[in-house]
Formats: sequence, structure tokens, C-alpha cells
Amino acid sequence: MSQFVQNFINGVAVESQSQRITSVFNPATGEETKKVKLSTATEVDSAIAAADAAFKSWSQQSPLRRARILFKFKELLEANFDELARLISSEHGKVYSDAIGELTRGLEVVEFATGIPHLQKGEFSANAGRGIDIHSIQQPLGVVAGITPFNFPAMVPMWMFPVALACGNTFVLKPSEKDPSVSIRLAELLKDAGLPDGVFNVVQGDKEAVDILLTDPRIQAVSFVGSTPIAHYIYEKGSANGKRVQALGGAKNHALIMPDADVQGTVNALLGAAFGAAGERCMALSVAVIVGDELADKIVEELTPRVKALKIGAGLLPEGETENDMGPVISKEHKAKIESYIDQGVEQGAKLCVDGRGYKVAGHENGYFVGGTLFDNVTPEMTIWKDEIFGPVLSVVRVKDYAEGMVIINSHQYGNGSAIFTADGDSARQFTQDVQAGMVGVNIPIPVPMAFHCFGGWKASIFGPLNVYGQDGVRFYTRMKTITTRWPDSVVRSQAAFNFPTL
Repeated sequence: MSQFVQNFINGVAVESQSQRITSVFNPATGEETKKVKLSTATEVDSAIAAADAAFKSWSQQSPLRRARILFKFKELLEANFDELARLISSEHGKVYSDAIGELTRGLEVVEFATGIPHLQKGEFSANAGRGIDIHSIQQPLGVVAGITPFNFPAMVPMWMFPVALACGNTFVLKPSEKDPSVSIRLAELLKDAGLPDGVFNVVQGDKEAVDILLTDPRIQAVSFVGSTPIAHYIYEKGSANGKRVQALGGAKNHALIMPDADVQGTVNALLGAAFGAAGERCMALSVAVIVGDELADKIVEELTPRVKALKIGAGLLPEGETENDMGPVISKEHKAKIESYIDQGVEQGAKLCVDGRGYKVAGHENGYFVGGTLFDNVTPEMTIWKDEIFGPVLSVVRVKDYAEGMVIINSHQYGNGSAIFTADGDSARQFTQDVQAGMVGVNIPIPVPMAFHCFGGWKASIFGPLNVYGQDGVRFYTRMKTITTRWPDSVVRSQAAFNFPTL
């Protein structure tokens, strides 16, 4: 009998009473490993109520006390990396080292959030006017919510809740129902770190739970990472209900490869960035825009045998076995969707250099594996260029020069991340100015910013004015209050003033 993944409400792991049930699978085997009850409206309400009740006390704790709880949480995270990585690999499918990498990038945001006594201290101006001082404070919003995707079940929640909690907010997390177990383990570690009951809550669910979070008046802000259609829906509905919303959507990240790029280094970068995590990253580098046919021929020639040779299999292997390069994709349905995109690429005239359809792994014949796939001669009219495939598919687009490459890159609906590979500083500098993307790499294929900067794209890759983590995270989870002060004995007024006040 399958184990049920629980909710975590008011400091206690509790089983939902819902009759709506979905399954959690091991993507490497296709076997059901757990079940998830999709929470009822009453259960979501109880999580919000617990967070609402905990807010007053938590928000009045000193920032230093909140930081010290996060320091303890950091210590517990590090002590439990192996357990958490195995949990991620077993439900998402990514290889163990990639799961460790995910945890490490989440941990960096926890480390950033421990600096909240400095980050939240506001500003002060003495004698802004005669006898008048002005100071600002950043106060928490209240109950905030996070809605997170399957591809980073630990990292993306940790992009949100450490900063939110550090700022004095309470939190309700709705994780993906495809790999939900790590969210409960994070909640347990927060409790072990000393976080008061009700400050962090987890509800398993689907659209029904999401809609409650978007409409309940006690929720002050919603952060979301996922596909663009859902991000747009989250932004529109949350904003219409008076909430502050940051909604990060899809991506189609391009690399512009200049004639002076180091071929071997570029090929290595493309392989890791396109096929790591089976391409299920919003920062996956899925389009190589190569300047000149001679360079394109050389890179495709180098890539083809190496894509064919990718070591593909289970994310978790017995001790002593060499780790795979990539694991399975998340579900049977997603595997079919990726393969349908490959079908369309062939039908629309792209050259299929390496075909990942129908990939089988010995001993894991029922796993959700898609082999590395390489297309050449892709053009902007093709669906495989237009859509985010979210799988191990790399497309090569050939252009005659820098200008043509920039037109193609900047004409795309998404502007999440982009990169240039070149040895020329002038080309690199020009690219960073010209490209319409929120995150840019120079000879770096996956330019995910460190936690003390901000993560977010442009165009249809984000809805809302603020990005996640970094200073934008602090701004998103606080509201500014500015106080102008004068004491009665500093100025004596003999009559009322009716003009607009000036200092």
C-alpha cells in the first residue's frame, strides 16, 4: 500500500482527508512510490489561518532572532544533504550530484537571508529640514504564499521562504504534486531549527488550492515559478485580488557563438547546459545560434558523437557505480510531449542529427527516458524554436553575423537568460547591452545569479516588477514606511499653515 505524502500545518505533519488522490512515481522505473491527497478547501484554509495567527508574534521578533533560526536551519540542511538529495532524485529523477547542486544553490539563499538585520534596517536622514528628521522602515506584509514547480523541489522554495521568513512574514507553500516529499522534510527541519508553529506551512494540492491562495484576503503576496501560461494566470488573478505577485514563467535560452569562440570549451558548455537535468531547467541552454557555416559545421560535428554518447539512466545508482550524465524526465506524459516536439522538428524540415525518441535503459524499461537530441538548420518558423520544450533537445540555428543572431534572439517571446561565447571583449560587452534577457552569461552557459543578486527574466518570462531573492526578494516581502518627525519644542508656530509642506 502506497504511503501518503502529508501536509504540514501549524507545526504538525497531518494527512489530508481529501478524496481526490494522485500518484507520485519514480521516473527511472515508472513505479508508483507514494500517493498525494489534493487538499480540501478547509485544509488550505487551516494552513492560512495558522500562518495568520502566527504572524503577530513572529513579525515582532527581532531580525537577529529570526536570523539565528535560519542559521540553525542552514546547519540542519547541510547535515541532511544526502537524505534530501536522494529524496529529490527518487521523485524528480535528476542525478545525485545535480540534486546536491540544487540544494547548494538553495542554501545560498538561506545564507543571504541570515543577513536580514542589515538588509532590513532602512534609512535615516537627520535634519532633512530644520528640526525635522526622516527615516524609513521595511515592515513585513503578513501571510505570503509560494507555488513551486517540479523541476527544483528544494531550490525554488528556498528562493522564496528564507527571505520571506527573515523579513517577518509567515508562509504557506504549495509544492508540485509530482515530487512533494522534500517540502515536508524542509518543514520538519525548520521546526527542528526552532521556527515557531504556524510560521511555515505546506499544503499539497492542485489548481483548487492555488485558487484559494490567489483569492483569500489573508494572503498578502504570492510568488510563483513555472510555465508562462500559468504564470500569467497567477499574476492576473492574484493582482485582481489585491495581492503583490511575482510570477516567473517559461524560457527559451539562446547562446550566440562567435567565430572566435573556443570550440572545445563551447561544446562542453553546450552539453552540460542543454542536457543537464534532462533539459528540465528554466535556464537550460536550448538554442545555439552559431555565426558562420564553417564554425557551425565544426560544432555540430563535435557535438553529434558526444550527444550520442551521453550516459543516461537512473539518478540514483548503487555505491561505486559511475554516475549518469542525465536521468529520466518527470513523467510519462512529459516524455510523450517532448517526443512530439521532436516529431514536429522533423516534419518542419530541421535536420535531426541525434534522435532521442524511444530511448530505453536496460533494467529500467518502464522509466521515462528521452535520449539527448540534436537538431541542426533550425529556423525561427519552426515550433521547436518557438516553444519551450523543457527536455533534452538542443537546436542549432545558423546565422551569417552578429547582427542577424541578435535579431533572432531578441525576436523570441521569452527573455529569461542568454549567453555569448567569444574571446573578444568588445563583442561580449555589446552583447550584454543589446540582448533582451534578464540574465546574461559571457562564456558562462547557465548564468544563474548568486543569492545576493536577483533571479528573473524579461518579456514573457516574468510577470510583476520584482525578481526573486537578492535585494528584490527583500523588497517583495516588505512594505516601506517613511516617517517624518519634528518635536514640538523645535519650532513654535503661531498660526496654521495652509500651503503644501516644504522642508
